[in-house]
Amino acid sequence: MVNFLFRGRIRLYALLSLISQILIVVTGGAVRLTGSGLGCPTWPECQPGSLVSVPELGIHGFIEFANRLLTFVLLIIALFTFIAVLLESKEKRKGLFWTSFSLGLGIILQAVIGGISVLTGLNSWIVGLHFIVSAVLIGIASILVWYSRGAKVFPITKATKYTSVALFPFGVLTILIGVLVTGAGPHAGDADTPRNGLDIDLFAHLHSYPAYVTTALSVLLLFVVLRTRQPIASALALVLTLISQAILGIIQTRTGLPVLLVGLHMLGAATLAYLLTWQMLVRGIWLKEQ
Repeated sequence: MVNFLFRGRIRLYALLSLISQILIVVTGGAVRLTGSGLGCPTWPECQPGSLVSVPELGIHGFIEFANRLLTFVLLIIALFTFIAVLLESKEKRKGLFWTSFSLGLGIILQAVIGGISVLTGLNSWIVGLHFIVSAVLIGIASILVWYSRGAKVFPITKATKYTSVALFPFGVLTILIGVLVTGAGPHAGDADTPRNGLDIDLFAHLHSYPAYVTTALSVLLLFVVLRTRQPIASALALVLTLISQAILGIIQTRTGLPVLLVGLHMLGAATLAYLLTWQMLVRGIWLKEQ
């Protein structure tokens, strides 16, 4: 049974870790966009005297409690991944031990931050921190997947190196300002939750500037990759994701921020966190295969 569950399963569990980290961003967004952020009004209990949702809490309680349950799914995946890593030889654990261990700790940290956000009435800054930590965990899960697949690095040129190095910080800045825009927007997770007080129109414009730079750099990277005849899948995925994000951002701003488009934009942001990390890995900017 141990062999069946764990031996040779690192690639599978690493991929499941990445998918689940992106998925919980989407489900967390669904909690906020449906106004269910305080569906369970306390933490760690759902309501005083009950760890689970009760009928009196209605659909909002069910949605919030379901998202809390997903945290346990992530913990199980992280535990299975860590056990699978421990069963490998020391030589094969390179890059896998710290990433799998960090994911487990990060999931626990996320649960605590989520609890604090509930106890503070969905303070927008804490909710924003909740997403930022998720983005970091997506990055760690991306590194885990990369190592589990052999830590392969494409042949690098000065053009791919400099473009990738420039692209990453602009992409991160785009995500961070996007978090501020979200905190100023109308979808707070509960009707009575105050927003962060920032001018949403101003910060939406500030958000767009690094986004356009990131998109332009990603197109340049794709062009360079094509010229050097390297694999284009990840560079193309990055370009398409950024273009889709730009289109979604413009449409949602001009149509009053409908919840479906905002949810898709959050999915795009989580995917962007993965693709930005992946570019730095496969271009050999961060970690080298040893």
